Amino acid sequence: MPIKAILTDIEGTTSAVSFVFDVLFPYAARHLPDFVRQHAERPDVAVQLGAVRLDSAEPAADVERVIEILLGWLAEDRKATPLKALQGMVWQQGYAAGQLKGHVYPDAVQALQHWHAQGYALYVYSSGSIQAQKLIFGCSEAGDLSPLFSGYFDTTAGPKREARSYRHISAAIGCPASQILFLSDVVEELDAARQAGMLTCGLVRGGGELSGHPNVGNFAEIDPAIL
Repeated sequence: MPIKAILTDIEGTTSAVSFVFDVLFPYAARHLPDFVRQHAERPDVAVQLGAVRLDSAEPAADVERVIEILLGWLAEDRKATPLKALQGMVWQQGYAAGQLKGHVYPDAVQALQHWHAQGYALYVYSSGSIQAQKLIFGCSEAGDLSPLFSGYFDTTAGPKREARSYRHISAAIGCPASQILFLSDVVEELDAARQAGMLTCGLVRGGGELSGHPNVGNFAEIDPAIL
């Protein structure tokens, strides 16, 4: 059956890993403590602080202890939903102030624009929060790319290395898994997507091999019509 939708990862796929680790994470580490202190009573922030207390089994943690927990999670790159949500809020301020610009590889920009023009529905699935995803593409170095996408998914859809997450996404999109192409640079994610019935393609920008899946070096090498 022909591909109708393309689901793509961000880090290492559309965007450089270095942008996340050398730009976004340090920015969050610098600004997260003051952000939490200043906005702890804001309803959307308070909900995430409550989730941190719940996830860490420290229901009585004060704001300073919650900040300590968050910075620990950030240092170990834990895929914790409340951390990702709060990072997204901090990054939003950075993008709005012009201090951050989302990195997207030029070959990814060109391919995404081309696929959108051809009628493919484009979606994002990343461990970063949906808010953070929208910021990377909406405030990218190539301009506002958000009109290209029909939807975004993060860890609230489930872990990226479990097939059930991709089944959930397929149902949410309203498209059979067999008509969805998933792009990633992580073989365990590709394996899970394939187990759910999706077609897969691995990005190996730095060389190497993602065993068991078609491999390409960049987006220009992907032709959804023949996969």
